Amino acid sequence: MESRQDVVPSVRSWLPSFLRRGSGNKDCKAISNPDSTPPNERTALLNKPDDRDEVHIYELEDESKTGTQRIAAEFWILFKGSIPVIMAYALQNSLQTISVLIVGRLSPEALSVAAFSYMFAMATAWLIGMGGTTAIDTLASASFTGSKNKHDLGIILQRAFVILTIFYVPVAVLWICSEPVFKLLGQEDYIARDSAKFLSVLLPGGLGYIYFECMKKYLQAQEIMRPGSYVLLITSPISAGLNVLFIHTFNMGLLGAPLATGYAIATVTC
Repeated sequence: MESRQDVVPSVRSWLPSFLRRGSGNKDCKAISNPDSTPPNERTALLNKPDDRDEVHIYELEDESKTGTQRIAAEFWILFKGSIPVIMAYALQNSLQTISVLIVGRLSPEALSVAAFSYMFAMATAWLIGMGGTTAIDTLASASFTGSKNKHDLGIILQRAFVILTIFYVPVAVLWICSEPVFKLLGQEDYIARDSAKFLSVLLPGGLGYIYFECMKKYLQAQEIMRPGSYVLLITSPISAGLNVLFIHTFNMGLLGAPLATGYAIATVTC
C-alpha cells in the first residue's frame, strides 16, 4: 500500500509547476502542522486559531479599596449619570404639563380637552418616541463599545429616524381622523370635536418629539448625558411663555396650546 507521503504529491500533481511547493515532506507541511501527527479521517479541515497574541488581561483598578468602597464608587457613578437623564425626562414632560395649566384658565371645558388630548398624544406618538428609541440604547451602546467603525452610530441614528417616521404615519392619520374614534369611545361631542382639532395642530410636534428622543438616546449611548437637560432647561420656560403669548395675548384660545407646545418641541429638536 502506498504511503501517505506518496499519496499527497499524486493528489497535487495536477497543479502547475510554479504553484507547487515541492514534494514529499514539504507538501505534507503545507497541508498539516509539521509538529502534529499525520492527518487522518478525524483531522480538522481548518486549524484552530492561535489566540495567544490576542489574550487581554484585565486588572482590577484600585485593588487597595475595600468592597464597600468599590460599591460606593459605582453607586456614585450611576447616581451622577442618572441625574441629567431624570432632569431631561422631567423637563420634557413639563412642556405639556405647563400647557395644560395655562390653557385651564380659559374654562373647564378647555382644560378637559387639553388634558384628554395630551393624554391621547402620550399614549400614541410619545410612546413611539420613548419605546421605539429604546432599541438605540442597545444597538448604539454595543456599537460604541465594541465596533471599530464609529460611523455605525450614525447609521443607527439614521435608521431610527426613518423607521420611527414610518411608524408615525398611522398615528398621524389617527390624529387627523380622531373625532369619530372619540365619539365611538363614548366621549362628549365637544371633547371629540375640539380634541381632533387640538391633535391636528399638535401633529408636527409629535414628529419633533420622536426625533428629539432619537438624538437624546444617541448621545446617551456615548455617555453624553447633559446636553439634553441643558436644552430643555432653556426650552421649558420658552414653552411656558409661548403658551401665554398664543393663548391669552394673541387670543388664539385652545388651539394656541398645541401650537406653542409643537413650536417648543421643534426648538428642542433643532
